[in-house]
Amino acid sequence: MKLGFIFAGQGAQYVGMGKELYEQYEVARDVFNQAHIDIDVKKVCFEGPEDILNETSYAQPCLLTTSLAIARVIESYGIHPDYVAGLSLGEYSALTYAGAFDLQDAIAIVRRRGQLMSEALPAGTTSMAAVLAMDASRIEDVIKDIDDVTIANYNCPGQIVITGKKEAVEKASEKLKEAGAKRVIPLKVSGAFHSPLLEDASMKLKAELEKYDIHQPQIPVVYNISGKEEDGNLIDILTKQIKSSVYFYQSLQYMIAHGVEAFVEIGPGKALSAFVKKTDKAIPVYSVDSIESLNQLLGALKDE
Repeated sequence: MKLGFIFAGQGAQYVGMGKELYEQYEVARDVFNQAHIDIDVKKVCFEGPEDILNETSYAQPCLLTTSLAIARVIESYGIHPDYVAGLSLGEYSALTYAGAFDLQDAIAIVRRRGQLMSEALPAGTTSMAAVLAMDASRIEDVIKDIDDVTIANYNCPGQIVITGKKEAVEKASEKLKEAGAKRVIPLKVSGAFHSPLLEDASMKLKAELEKYDIHQPQIPVVYNISGKEEDGNLIDILTKQIKSSVYFYQSLQYMIAHGVEAFVEIGPGKALSAFVKKTDKAIPVYSVDSIESLNQLLGALKDE
């Protein structure tokens, strides 16, 4: 069976994530014990406090570490993906799993990425909102004449996220509701991620990425910026990713078109599993972030 590993993005984190697997699996302990940066990643993951874990510059290294620990546990059972992808921050987890980054380098990079994103967007000036039950093409048409608002995420059919300056997002939200959107829900995020407002941050991120050794991924990676594989320079791809739309459901469609028969969501939460189900109901998806969910995956694959 061809498998796609899909790695969770920011917002999925919770206090205690990864602890159960850490306590039971040596491979998980190895990952957490390698997470040496200027913060105690293991402590923040397992103990919080929640407000610290939810800060962008803490959430990103904590999510990456947890996701890699989970992936290594799954791998220890002889389960390997044919493709990997991730939602936003999750793309770094996917790339690290695929061998593009050494673990400690990846953790340091996303720690800095989170800091740059926070610094670039003054509190209260920008926002994001999820648009439900409206075609992407219709959303694009409604917002095209509104300055400072763009699409951040193509999550799945019927769920698109807009991003930009707060007033622009509010104006766009009203127009989208008038145009027939079922709901437009403001998101609890610290700023307008995946928007052109992160242009300066993207240049600073590029300078940061250039400090590290980056390797050719050993597993096919499907990228946020296009929803397909890319053969360009990885630094350029990631520089663009921070300020560009995330084509996630197009990534799922690409992997399905290339033979993926099931997905494994790696990391806390089940958001990506919901996106898979709304993209193609016929494709099984398994979300793994605990002993129980791991056993469900193992049982399901054994039956195949």
